Amino acid sequence: MSPDDPSRSSPATAPTTATATAGSPRPGDLLVDGVWKRFRGDRRARSLLREGPAGLRRKRGYRWALRDIQLHVQPGEAVGLVGSNGSGKSTLLKLLTQVMDPYAGTVRVGGSVGALIEIQAGLHPELTGRDNVFLYGAFLGIPRIEVARRFDEIVAFAEIDAAIDRQVKFYSSGMKMRLSFAVAATLEPDVLLVDEVLAVGDASFQQRCLDRLRRSIHEGTSLVFVSHDLAAVQSITERTVWLDQGTVHTDGPTADVLGAYRRDVEERARLGEQVGPLRVRFNGAHGTDGSLPTGGRAVELSLTISTDIARRGALIIGVSDGPPSPIVVVRREVDLPAEFTTATVILHDLPLGRGRYAVWVAFHDTTGDELLAWRPLADIDVGGADLDAPPPGVSRQAPVHVAAEWRFSS
Repeated sequence: MSPDDPSRSSPATAPTTATATAGSPRPGDLLVDGVWKRFRGDRRARSLLREGPAGLRRKRGYRWALRDIQLHVQPGEAVGLVGSNGSGKSTLLKLLTQVMDPYAGTVRVGGSVGALIEIQAGLHPELTGRDNVFLYGAFLGIPRIEVARRFDEIVAFAEIDAAIDRQVKFYSSGMKMRLSFAVAATLEPDVLLVDEVLAVGDASFQQRCLDRLRRSIHEGTSLVFVSHDLAAVQSITERTVWLDQGTVHTDGPTADVLGAYRRDVEERARLGEQVGPLRVRFNGAHGTDGSLPTGGRAVELSLTISTDIARRGALIIGVSDGPPSPIVVVRREVDLPAEFTTATVILHDLPLGRGRYAVWVAFHDTTGDELLAWRPLADIDVGGADLDAPPPGVSRQAPVHVAAEWRFSS
């Protein structure tokens, strides 16, 4: 029986609203027990086509956004939430904020909740920034005198001193995001839910936000952090949950979960068929002396390229730790004869730490047309030194390792 079939016994026999359980959760506790959530297409939607194919007019059934989710976040714990678009991350956050109810199962949240799940989260566009600060504090149950005590700190963090008495509808997207984050984080709710909104800010503000999140966690706030920026997830959380098609795929230490998630992204891209006039096969990678590829030393990569006719263009090879954004890129204008060519490139002093990486490749002709789309070919294991850990709350942009010599004097 399909897991998306509403007749499955798990959700169908459960009550259609969340059931109460004995006792109250501690401030900062998040308990999600056997939660299912489904959505249905609007059967009454008016077609915009006067006459359309029968397939466009068919009734739409249910789609399960979440299926049997089990999750417990302890007070003061920081948990990352990753997954592809449509995996259920935002739906789960909306259940945690209790703006919607589950189809089955229970959701229990202890204490006050600060939610940043959209750019204008918690802000009323017709009110001024000053009014919104006090309104948000009231939503969190924080006394007005306490909000007033922290007001200057909020405005300074948001960097909107000159606009604090202007209506929020006249704010830019960045100003709205900064004010929302400053209020939610500075007023120290028991639970803080953050969904990708930090991507709007500049690099300096993003780093300040990460620092503020680390401080909130240290002071006992529970955090659920959703982001496609895996480096940011790794810098701020010790535990991560990977959602895949509405289910918990993996729940564990952040480094392990993100490593598995990156490999899955690579594998999905690699499974796609190579389309176009070129085909590329990866022959292998090794040190120039035939040893295991090692960071800080020369590494040799070998490819076999087949083409139907002779071509001229740019061969681009990259090394990535998962996403299509490469750590290392090399490019060479080449003439490819018809049939087969073996291409070998030696990367001198490869600046990578120990770990598993992916080799990516693309080919563009002299007019800039893409004859081979940017795609991963194979994984390579790189030996060498382990990466040094950055300071807490600092996002490492790439797993680059540079040998260092230390000297101290008194």
